[in-house]
Amino acid sequence: MNPIRLYMSMSLDGYIAGPDDRPGQELGRGGGRLFNWLDDRKSDGPSGQVFREAMATGAVISGRRTFELAGRRQGDHHSGVPVFVLTHQVDDGDTPPGHTRFVTDVEDCARQARAAADERPVMVHGAGAAQALLRSGQVDEMEIHLIPVLLGDGRRLFDHLGSEHIELDLVRRLEDRDVTHLRYRVRRPEEVA
Repeated sequence: MNPIRLYMSMSLDGYIAGPDDRPGQELGRGGGRLFNWLDDRKSDGPSGQVFREAMATGAVISGRRTFELAGRRQGDHHSGVPVFVLTHQVDDGDTPPGHTRFVTDVEDCARQARAAADERPVMVHGAGAAQALLRSGQVDEMEIHLIPVLLGDGRRLFDHLGSEHIELDLVRRLEDRDVTHLRYRVRRPEEVA
């Protein structure tokens, strides 16, 4: 089964955006620092490898807030793969652009994205979508691009997960300039002793 994989750049203190993230300042104050590693995305090194893997995903699940802050991605996300926007509600007349679909049910969103990805991994973007998918047991792997900075405030990745422990297995660690790429496999409840 193709994995649903969270891809996220994160500060050491757990933020994926700085404070005051909004249209025109989508990454918040200081949040752009989390993406300096992308300067090496065309390299043959670890960051280039990770970037190429991310671009080879077959579908994207995005949270509604992330989707809107990204200008609705003009209906596209890397080479026209389907984008499934996980949202609490869909307003009448709100037609998603391009290859985008709005989905209100977490499990249904995961099922549709897996089917559309055609055996390739599914990329997850956005804290809200990541939290909902983790709570429902739909995330298989996490690719965290850990940045050596403390933002001190902003939008946290792992808020609102509930009181249940989520156990992870580190399956890959790649070091590069200004980033450590960490891939974790999410253990299923039956695997946790």
